[in-house]
Amino acid sequence: MSSESGKKRVLVLCALPYTNAVPHVGNIVGSHLPADIFARYCRLKGYQTLLIGGADENGTPTEVAALELKVTTQRLTDVFYAVHKRIYDWFEISYDNFSRTSLPVHHRTTQDFFLRIYEKGFVSAGVLRLPYCENDKLFLADRYILGTCPVCGYGFARGDQCENCATLLEPSQLINPKCKIDGSTPVFRDSENLFLELGKVEGALQTWIKSKEAWRRQVTSLALSWIDEGLKKRSITRDLKWGVPVPLKGYENKIFYVWFDAPIGYISSTKEWAERSGDPEAWKTYWLDPSTTIYNFLGKDNIPFHTIFWPGMLMAHGDFNLPSEVVGLQYCNYEGDKISKSRNWGIFCEKVVESGLAPDIWRYYLTYLIPETKDTEFKWDEFESRVNNELVANIGNFVHRTLTFTSNFLSGVVEPVELGEEDEAVHAKVLAEVDEADRALRDVRIRDAMKNILQVATIGNEYFQRSQPWVLIKQDPARCRQVIYSCVSICRILAVLLDPYLPESSKKIYGFLKLEGRPRWDDVSLPLGRTVIEKPEILFRKLEKPELERVKSIVTKSTDAKDYFR
Repeated sequence: MSSESGKKRVLVLCALPYTNAVPHVGNIVGSHLPADIFARYCRLKGYQTLLIGGADENGTPTEVAALELKVTTQRLTDVFYAVHKRIYDWFEISYDNFSRTSLPVHHRTTQDFFLRIYEKGFVSAGVLRLPYCENDKLFLADRYILGTCPVCGYGFARGDQCENCATLLEPSQLINPKCKIDGSTPVFRDSENLFLELGKVEGALQTWIKSKEAWRRQVTSLALSWIDEGLKKRSITRDLKWGVPVPLKGYENKIFYVWFDAPIGYISSTKEWAERSGDPEAWKTYWLDPSTTIYNFLGKDNIPFHTIFWPGMLMAHGDFNLPSEVVGLQYCNYEGDKISKSRNWGIFCEKVVESGLAPDIWRYYLTYLIPETKDTEFKWDEFESRVNNELVANIGNFVHRTLTFTSNFLSGVVEPVELGEEDEAVHAKVLAEVDEADRALRDVRIRDAMKNILQVATIGNEYFQRSQPWVLIKQDPARCRQVIYSCVSICRILAVLLDPYLPESSKKIYGFLKLEGRPRWDDVSLPLGRTVIEKPEILFRKLEKPELERVKSIVTKSTDAKDYFR
């Protein structure tokens, strides 16, 4: 608990995407959207909450992309940072700060972090055999080497990790390695580099991981399998130019390996937020005060880095808070196959922005694609069905029919009334769903909570239909006012519950009810006071086949990277 306000303090961290990898829907549901929904929920609960992210702009991926596109690394990162920022802003990902690892604050933070662990004896020197492309005259990042995985035989494993079996690799372990840029066979050259001695924190890591009983099984099992194999030292430097320089004599011409500096971006991004907020020391309460709860949201391929390497770095440093929850998510596929930009197979977010469908429409369906415990799959038929049958016909229908009736037959005025037995029973059922949604969100079961919210709308629709207020207004006006008061109360509850998921729609409902301020979770248990209804508009419109075909034709064609520099 915070010593200042008595409120819980929460730091929500989203894995930093490579700056030149424009996100597709798998990236959105695999980290950004669930992190945003959870952060918004925490704010609703009144917690001191920060959602922190940024673009991973350093290392060979950036150098190689700039080389391929014939632009400077600075221009490349500037352009793609703007592309990322536009996409996340459009999806209403509520980052308190979305930073860049090319900024001076990140360079300083990384170098200070390194010097601390170096002075404490967690860094050693050694020779590393690195892949070198003789055609392009540069050392290649591990992920720019492709070959056959020595563990599972997957033919397109990267030099740092096999996406098929999640085994972490070294480029020299690949069978028949090839340069991803030009397909040539790289040569391996010896280079003196620096290494993080992970073995020194192996016991502490194992104890820490085993203490996390609430973590998801796929997260702990993958982490412990690495511990069982024994942790080896891992290189933290590379022979490159673009990145964070190593502040050590004899290593001036090297930079930090991107896997080492990228997670430190969580800290530097928080520092940048603090500087912008006018209190440069505010970052310390989130990273140094042990009462802060830290949640990391990331994809499956990032689980080893966030359960082994990043915590190992933090343990070596000794001052910073460890993650409280590592929300490791699985993959999202598209219509029966893996998403692939090169094959134009998937939904590409730079085009979603241009699709003409509101962000809340996408957020609603994508919520069901958050791969919490297993892989999920985007299907157009399901997209149409969920939007039309759930969002439009259930949630939107209940809110619109309730508020339209109130506006047309009760002059838009709802007065508090004493509820009858049936009304109380309906209210109890609604609050039971609210409690379940609260429990699910607290446990980061985001999809389950959405089902509870949908059930609230179902309860409301059934109650409205069963009560027949269009008959009661003529035969029993007093009873009609009881029913409508109850239905409007449920509309307010829906506005609160929808805030993390469909923020614009939540705002619209609040506007229809002329409620001031932002929603708070505690509002759901407060009786509704006298309310004057603004004549409502339709929240969601049914998706018709021709419109879906138009949208599909737009969002399934990715933008060629060259087009950003024409």
